[in-house]
Amino acid sequence: MTLFQEIIRTKRDGGALDADAIQDFVTGISDGTAGDGQVAAFAMATLLNGMTTEETIMLTQAMRNSGRVIRWDRDRLGGPILDKHSTGGVGDKVSLMLAPIVAACGGHVPMISGRGLGHTGGTLDKLDSIPGYQSTPDIETFQRVVTEVGCAIIGQTADLAPADGRLYAIRDVTATVESIPLITASILSKKLAAGLDGLVMDVKTGSGAFMAKPADAEALGRSIVDVANGAGVATTALITDMNQVLGTTAGNALEVRETVDYLTGAAREPRLNTVVRALARDMLRAGALAASDAEADGKIQAALDDGRAAACFSQMVRALGGPEDLIEAPGNHLASAPIVVAAKPARDGVIQSIDTRAVGLAVVALGGGRRRVEDKVDPAVGLSQVRGIGERVSGDAPLALVHARDEAEAARAVATLAEAFRIADAPPAENPILLQRIEASR
Repeated sequence: MTLFQEIIRTKRDGGALDADAIQDFVTGISDGTAGDGQVAAFAMATLLNGMTTEETIMLTQAMRNSGRVIRWDRDRLGGPILDKHSTGGVGDKVSLMLAPIVAACGGHVPMISGRGLGHTGGTLDKLDSIPGYQSTPDIETFQRVVTEVGCAIIGQTADLAPADGRLYAIRDVTATVESIPLITASILSKKLAAGLDGLVMDVKTGSGAFMAKPADAEALGRSIVDVANGAGVATTALITDMNQVLGTTAGNALEVRETVDYLTGAAREPRLNTVVRALARDMLRAGALAASDAEADGKIQAALDDGRAAACFSQMVRALGGPEDLIEAPGNHLASAPIVVAAKPARDGVIQSIDTRAVGLAVVALGGGRRRVEDKVDPAVGLSQVRGIGERVSGDAPLALVHARDEAEAARAVATLAEAFRIADAPPAENPILLQRIEASR
């Protein structure tokens, strides 16, 4: 076994680590024989000097193998195992729509998601706003629901990629979160532990994204695509815009309600619809469920039109403890805030740009996210009817509706939104939602 300090020294000096050294260090992270200081030094050395694609593949696989790797009865499933991961954004409820759509098209989606981080909302927090929904079931229940329904969205369990849990916690307090190899290994170790055949990444960029600069988003997307494909999972990445809220809501129960409206066809905001369909298309192609984009588009549309996607969502919710009639009567189950106030713009005009991070923080301040790890999330608060770039606003056409627990919190959110939206007279330049698609290197 290689000494941990020698592994750190090699990376500190810009050298490449071999498989044995990486495995030894990951084992040390998992069993505690590598101290916090050594793990922190390794993370800093990696941040400063990077890793080759081959090193990152080996790190990802070692972290995946640090815990349980889910095995599937593929004969019983009869379809590919597919997933999607997003780097996070404001109003990003795509997973809630995407998993049942792909399931309705013949895929199986074992989606392991996270909670809110910083100014972004978390998929699990949205699902926790559904009464009774078990977002952290045991693995056997998870596998049963995926097998019977076609999809299940849950949180990471302690026995999946446990090395990542300790490494991430140390990175979080040592200013080493931004390392692209470590981000890649963190994301993919958990995804690969789910036994996937195909994966699609949604890497967001813009004012509401962690990767605010397009070049950084592209670098992360390229790293994830190359490492995942190198580890044997067919993977593509889409770079998508996060310079405005995705959809028309931000806040947990409100986003579930928008999901229901999307799946039933009651309302489909165009930019959100574009992202959902693009990711679904790549997932169907990755799983050989469609031979062309046109065939994939036809299957997606059919699953929405005939109600199969909505039925899959309803069955998943019911199988994981939620209400049987959430799709039919969401208002009977989803919490609502007692105060709803219109956030009026500072002046009439057209929205030129949005500080989307500030919008996300406004939702957090209302109680829709966490300031501290131990904070409880209020499912009822948030924003609805959020306007986008290029839309005209006025006193009669507000920036958004604020859903709050009291008048004072609502007033603070209104003031924040007035500062976050820049209004002008002329329409802005076109702001496409799909910016780039990254495929495996040839």
